[in-house]
Amino acid sequence: MSAEGAATALVLTVQARTGNAASAGFVQTAMTLPYVLSGPVIGHALDRTGRPRRLVVALACGYAVAITLLMLSAGRSPLVLVLMVAAVVGCVEPVVVALTSLLPRFVPAERLSRAYGLEASSYNIAAIAGPGLAALVAALLGGAHTGIVTVATAALGLLVLPLMRIPPPEVRPERTRTGVKQVVAGGLSVLGANRVLRALTVSTMFAWFGYGGFAVAAVLLGQDIGAGPAAGGQLLACFALGSLVGALASSRWLTPTRSERAVIAGLLGFGTAVAALALVPSLPWAWAACVAAGLAEGPLFAATLMLRQRESPPDRLGQVNTTGGSLKIGASAGGAALTGVFAGRLGADGLMLGIAAFQFAGAAMWLWLSGGPPSTVSSPSGKRRV
Repeated sequence: MSAEGAATALVLTVQARTGNAASAGFVQTAMTLPYVLSGPVIGHALDRTGRPRRLVVALACGYAVAITLLMLSAGRSPLVLVLMVAAVVGCVEPVVVALTSLLPRFVPAERLSRAYGLEASSYNIAAIAGPGLAALVAALLGGAHTGIVTVATAALGLLVLPLMRIPPPEVRPERTRTGVKQVVAGGLSVLGANRVLRALTVSTMFAWFGYGGFAVAAVLLGQDIGAGPAAGGQLLACFALGSLVGALASSRWLTPTRSERAVIAGLLGFGTAVAALALVPSLPWAWAACVAAGLAEGPLFAATLMLRQRESPPDRLGQVNTTGGSLKIGASAGGAALTGVFAGRLGADGLMLGIAAFQFAGAAMWLWLSGGPPSTVSSPSGKRRV
């Protein structure tokens, strides 16, 4: 909830304190760009450590402290200082994505397809509650106080994590000296060598480059249709609600053989719904378009998790998952920065059309790069993993 609601809380906080929501795009960039390096490192460590709970709790502590400092300083302190604090958040927040890569340690192989659908829905529940609570606090207490939600939920999560029993990895690599290049680029080499993972990574990077500006665009859209900046949180919550329904539905019907088709359908559906936001005349229509966008994105996210697990070597799953997630979030950082530059010129409608265009570009890249027979990855036992 804290990580999913941070973008909304940050935009509303900066808007309330400075009157310029677009400048939050630069802070979002600083908060997400470090993922590109920190994600693979955290995933590599979780794939190998015999005591994963200690590492997870330590990273969660760092996140809770850093996000507290960010919400206190955003819009008040010099921008350089705020950007430095935001970068620290980006160094530790990938623990959220890394925890998802641990799912095969808890769930039998025959139930993983359903588990990944439910796991995707857990992100959506958090994405409903995080922005929704931020919007509620903004309406009741003012936008300057929305950071309360982000900080409080981070603290609650930190209290729960020590109670989890996280088993060590079943497949442990041999104890060999690992260089910095292998730690950072090991997951990237797997993503580049596998056709499906390569296509998935490139297409979702295009999609998330566009999505990086969605929080700012939602706030600006709320202003344009006369609902006020706090409506941006409502739109993000509607999007997350649609994603939740889509993810829960996918937990029933999505299988490894259907997941590749779910990617292209999700990208096209997401782009179409976001493009519709440029045409909505009122807030209820904007709610409906955001729900539709979420209905397309929910199965897309579940399919992404499933394909990463299906195509990754067992001893690299954590690193592949965090590397893929980090590249997506790094792309979204670039999109957030671009939003900060062009928000004043394009307005909400132009931003929404630009976001939609990147979804369609991602769909085109998927069709181009994923052509050919389905990929398989050899497991250590010599059997083909499908």
